[in-house]
Amino acid sequence: MSPLSDFSSLSPRTLPGFGGAPLGNLYRALDDAEAVALVRLAYETGVRYFDTAPHYGQGLSEQRMGRALRDFPRDSFLLSTKVGRLLTPSDAAPRVQNGYVDALSFVPHYDYTRDGVLRSLDDSLRRMQLSRIDFVFVHDIDAATHGDAHAQRFRDMLEGALPTLRELKDGGTIRGFGLGVNDVAICLETLRHADLDIILLAGRYTLADQSALDALLPECVRRGVAVVLGGPYNSGILASGSHPRDGSLPNFNYAPAPGDVVARVAAIERACAEFTVPLKAAALQFPLGHRTIACVLPGARSRAEFDDNRAMTQFPIPPEFWSALRDRSLVDPAAPLPGRAQ
Repeated sequence: MSPLSDFSSLSPRTLPGFGGAPLGNLYRALDDAEAVALVRLAYETGVRYFDTAPHYGQGLSEQRMGRALRDFPRDSFLLSTKVGRLLTPSDAAPRVQNGYVDALSFVPHYDYTRDGVLRSLDDSLRRMQLSRIDFVFVHDIDAATHGDAHAQRFRDMLEGALPTLRELKDGGTIRGFGLGVNDVAICLETLRHADLDIILLAGRYTLADQSALDALLPECVRRGVAVVLGGPYNSGILASGSHPRDGSLPNFNYAPAPGDVVARVAAIERACAEFTVPLKAAALQFPLGHRTIACVLPGARSRAEFDDNRAMTQFPIPPEFWSALRDRSLVDPAAPLPGRAQ
């Protein structure tokens, strides 16, 4: 069964997946009971795909995700985590790491070798106390992350991580594997060397950034690679809008939004007002117009945020709205519009 079939059978496209970064205390701490209850709420309201990673709170997200899901039938949901970082216990570990506050007392180091992947998966299963992981993503293997070490770590992935994950898939241990990144170029470079089942791509095919459309998504269609679209709000601007109510600058891809992006989003907001469509609804539904997008994966750190995401994925948007965005050059002319034949 292909990943797209896995998602269509278990995870309705009319519901978002559940992204686990906030469970690792991204930017602010969550109470343990609140975090576990949030995941349970997601399952009980129909969500069937959950993603996490060792990086999220240095294992905290995986702990909380496993605690929430372990009482539900294991065959009733899809679960993914990531490899590429190993966690070493340390009493000197900073309590704030890469935006995660009150993280667990571990320090990470990169390891994309065979031994590193096997140890990482063993550690993840132990943290989650679950019987298996469905999809495994090689995490943050892009040049921007690794700098001068990128070439060696890319070789480690090609020679270690990917063949190991292929063996695990062939042996029935996992359903599939791929990359978990926010960079189009590294996806294309990897696909030149290896076959992948699935890619978790943060941003890069959103209302504000369609840079995956020209080369990556067509290649994924050609090769049958499913794409999970993370970061559908581009780290803020497609949720807060071009002028956040608190007066702050809008964020785009983890940095202040450049002027051209602010102007584009402001024009999209004007179309949203004209057709009475919430910006967040448009942001969550636009990526699903492309047939290779298996799921949209927003994060949520509260019941209100989760309920809002769920409502926005199901908000009725008239076809005329999408046509207006295209007519006003606010989406790429080649982008498939939601609800239209592709």
